[in-house]
Amino acid sequence: MLPPRTDFPDRFVFGAATSAYQIEGSAQGGAGLSHWDTFAATPGNIMDDSNGSRACDHLNRWPEDLDLIRDAGFDAYRFSTSWARVMPDGVNVNAEGLDFYDRLVDGMLDRGLRPFLTYHHWDLPAALSAQGGWQNRDIPARFADLCVTVNARIGDRVESAATLNEPWCIAWLSHFLGAHAPGLRDIRAASRAMHHVLLAHGTAIRALRAEGATNLGIVLNFETSQPADNSPAAERAAETQDAIYNQWFIRALMGQGYPEAALEGIGPHLPQGWQQDMDLIAQPLDWLGVNYYTRRLYTGNDGLWPQAAEVPGPLPKTQMDWEIRPEGLTEFLTRLARDHTGSLPLYVTENGMALAAGADIADDARRVQFIADHLRATKAAMDRGVDVRGFFYWSLLDNYEWGWGYGPRFGLVHVDYDTMARTPKASWHAFRSMLGG
Repeated sequence: MLPPRTDFPDRFVFGAATSAYQIEGSAQGGAGLSHWDTFAATPGNIMDDSNGSRACDHLNRWPEDLDLIRDAGFDAYRFSTSWARVMPDGVNVNAEGLDFYDRLVDGMLDRGLRPFLTYHHWDLPAALSAQGGWQNRDIPARFADLCVTVNARIGDRVESAATLNEPWCIAWLSHFLGAHAPGLRDIRAASRAMHHVLLAHGTAIRALRAEGATNLGIVLNFETSQPADNSPAAERAAETQDAIYNQWFIRALMGQGYPEAALEGIGPHLPQGWQQDMDLIAQPLDWLGVNYYTRRLYTGNDGLWPQAAEVPGPLPKTQMDWEIRPEGLTEFLTRLARDHTGSLPLYVTENGMALAAGADIADDARRVQFIADHLRATKAAMDRGVDVRGFFYWSLLDNYEWGWGYGPRFGLVHVDYDTMARTPKASWHAFRSMLGG
């Protein structure tokens, strides 16, 4: 059972989250190719060799999906725009794409839902990717154009807007570890992407402010990094991972500079003159989104990069073998307020569990427990004085889970990928009971 709604302030926002490429269906509505389309076209990049061409067919079924959010009693819907839908070549506008998001936002408002927009959730137009994408110095200007274009169409009706979702995934996971599009394993490409993604954020915030946009933020992901043993080498590996994953972006955004432990490896490959960009990156924010899922353990290794020393942990795991550790959410929310954000409002913008469907697709008691534990972890941080304003579950629907394809099921609602039928799970009903839907 989820904790009662009365445990949280009246103003506290409860919502569900999705992303465009994972649910819309990329081969519809005049969208151009995303670099996820081209990445998925290479055999072996996606576990089940699938792609997002149909996904959950949200482009056509969005009224039903918004009804599900409303009927569960949620206050808000966190969604993203597809850059490849709005600008198929990364530059020129597709009117049909903007029309879709216009209708979608009106549909939210008609149902009493508060729209929380994310401008970019990983689906870079393939045309820009072919030119180097996030490695290029001109990508911040292109991204700002996207944000200004979308803002001009729907900015008057969204409650808040985030520039980017999880820049660590956009830059490091995709350009150094090679797990996400464009699938590179190149330290120079990764280092430039790590900087340019932040420069794109700062450039977009400045451009949006010039257009009168308000309530702007960014969404970062955080993951507990701990040594697997007491050796100095394990301590160093965990510290390096923490610097790359958990400190690189928040420190730059808050004007605290890049962490030295990460600069040791990344610094030599950053673009020349990067120091001159740091003031632009540190644009004032109205809020910060916090995505949290798991922790990882590291032993020592002879190299600089801690991923080579990762070992499995002992805690219960999700369908994706991610350890379940709710107290990590309390720790990050508290740490952020103490070390970085101060009084800046925080939102838990993603938290969720992948759980394979059983014989009864609506029965997911483990997910209900997962949500309950993480809601309590959020409340524990609030009780310590952290200004947390909302909690968004990931995800509303089972969907295309990037490199894992359609196997992992994060949804509150089961999706039959053959018929596209939606079936609310026990976790959806648990939220409905909690929120009075």
